[in-house]
Amino acid sequence: MGRRKGGIGIALMTVAVLVGASACGGGGGGGDKKAGGDDEKAAGKPGVSASPTPAKPKGPPMLLETITPLNDAKVGVAMPISVVFTNPVAAKARASVEKHMKVSTSQPVAGAWHWFGDKRADWRPKTYWPAGTKVKIDADMKGVSNGNGRYGVHGYTHSFTVGDDVRADVSVTGHTMKVTKNGQAVRTLSINAGSAEFPTWNGTMAVIDKQEKVHMTSCSVGISCNKGSANYYDLTLPWDVHLTQSGTYVHYSTGDPNPGSGSARGSHGCVHLSLADAKWFYGQVKQGDPVTITGSPRAKAPADNGYAAFNLSWDQWLAGSGAGEGTTATL
Repeated sequence: MGRRKGGIGIALMTVAVLVGASACGGGGGGGDKKAGGDDEKAAGKPGVSASPTPAKPKGPPMLLETITPLNDAKVGVAMPISVVFTNPVAAKARASVEKHMKVSTSQPVAGAWHWFGDKRADWRPKTYWPAGTKVKIDADMKGVSNGNGRYGVHGYTHSFTVGDDVRADVSVTGHTMKVTKNGQAVRTLSINAGSAEFPTWNGTMAVIDKQEKVHMTSCSVGISCNKGSANYYDLTLPWDVHLTQSGTYVHYSTGDPNPGSGSARGSHGCVHLSLADAKWFYGQVKQGDPVTITGSPRAKAPADNGYAAFNLSWDQWLAGSGAGEGTTATL
């Protein structure tokens, strides 16, 4: 089991709502004000000149749609900073745009931006964040060009904290999930993962979000819309930890109530836990905690299928950067 009915991407965007991101949001009054200096001269006082006001860049505004994580969030060690623009950013402008999205931390961290297409840029550390790191992103877009005739009119600021280093390592062939916290083993849980027909993604996926209940259907993800099919399902299932936009979850399934090597019953790509274990795991993890799956015949999840940034090597990550590797500013 394990796919949400409707667009999985909607959940991602809901988690990352950016206050003031729309063109009608706060702070727009100054952007509409006439920028010339002549109308600032004092009436009836010829010869008194005003200081020239910088000209407003011509063209429609460049705006950000979302910044993830949310302001004041506490996240896991694998969580990237993900910025989504409302309009495409040209390749020639990306290095400049990156330099205006400053990342500051409470301790120095090496990292870089990477573009997924022309609207999404993610910043990840070279290795996982150190637990306890305080992070701030200052996206000062005022006057910055997107290379396609648009210019930034707002500044955006988000701050968040990296919490405990919680990791889950899933062995598809071993039917186990090992959970650690700050380097110490916590529990090993019995699991079932995907079948030969519907294999689970390999690789490391940072938790996108979690919900106590999710409505999942086989039809919504193209598995089967035929109610007579053995692969058809339409269920609301509990304790759902969301790993990919394409519909991978760690959760409990009524069709596989006692997962483990004894039952060895495959899923439709999700990771199944018993009801008690699913509730326990749900309570342990947060957005950005890495879940690493090995032993599946499937490839690693694409790095933009949710927040799977660490499925790319550092060289691969830098290949998608405009400005290259840098070290964070001091917070």
